[in-house]
Amino acid sequence: MSREVLTDGLVRLGLTLTAPQVDQLMAYLALLQKWNRVYNLTAVRDPGEMLTHHLLDSLAAVIPLRRQAAGRALRLLDVGSGGGLPGVVIAITCPELDVSCVDTVGKKSAFIQQAAATLKLPHLHGVHARVETLRADEAGFDVIASRAFASLVDFTAWSRAALNPGGVWMAMKGKDPVDEIAALPEDVAVFHVEPLSVPGLDAERCIVWLKPLAR
Repeated sequence: MSREVLTDGLVRLGLTLTAPQVDQLMAYLALLQKWNRVYNLTAVRDPGEMLTHHLLDSLAAVIPLRRQAAGRALRLLDVGSGGGLPGVVIAITCPELDVSCVDTVGKKSAFIQQAAATLKLPHLHGVHARVETLRADEAGFDVIASRAFASLVDFTAWSRAALNPGGVWMAMKGKDPVDEIAALPEDVAVFHVEPLSVPGLDAERCIVWLKPLAR
């Protein structure tokens, strides 16, 4: 049943994936459920809710991300990734991207490493660190993403040093965060607020796309 819901959701999102990619998404969901019993990776326990609230919610961002990447082999950082949402989903659906998931909780980073090994995703990496400690001069990122992680002010401030020149931020939010946008400093610009429609989820969703301006 879950596979049918996923397949139907992909059709409604207009997202075409290969059969092996669908298999990987289902295997990831099973792995997340298994680890969640012990390590509390997500507060959502029900498998059906995991599918809509986590998997399809993350999948809704894939087409906008592909449009932004324009086929380039970019490096993406998922900040406060937790159980790998949206990072693992992006690694499965966008194999041309190199995806790192950073979290301050070691067991969550260990889960990402396990997911990378189990799902055979060599371009997926779990990073146990505070995002503030990452620097672009070491190995920066072209896209820095987050999903319900922090305010836009904190998200951009904490991760700015890890952003490559010309890079962008991709913040997945609920409803359009007008107040958060208004609070941004002058050297951070919002260039697009993109509404998302998540199959099976009756709630507002959007992506806020941002970029740094020269100081």
